[in-house]
Amino acid sequence: PAEQAAGASAPDAMEPGAAAAAGLQSAVGNGLAPATDLQLNPLANTAVDPLNNAVGTQIADFKPLSTELVTGPLARGAALSDLPVAGQVTGLLPG
Repeated sequence: PAEQAAGASAPDAMEPGAAAAAGLQSAVGNGLAPATDLQLNPLANTAVDPLNNAVGTQIADFKPLSTELVTGPLARGAALSDLPVAGQVTGLLPG
């Protein structure tokens, strides 16, 4: 064909190592991308959710501290991509 004559390689003429790397990248991307959107806590939004609580405290006039930042998104049914820090990291995953 004309493309092969012009120096372009056919898809089936890929080097074995390059083909394996492309296959691995595709498998990882297609396997991990849906996992970042799954609900992490199966008991979220139910009456028996153990993460549906928050503990907070305030010492003197310092800013109050609470566990709601960590447990809140999970209790509301968040996925991995919705979490405060981990959600930003999932953007680095292929797919």
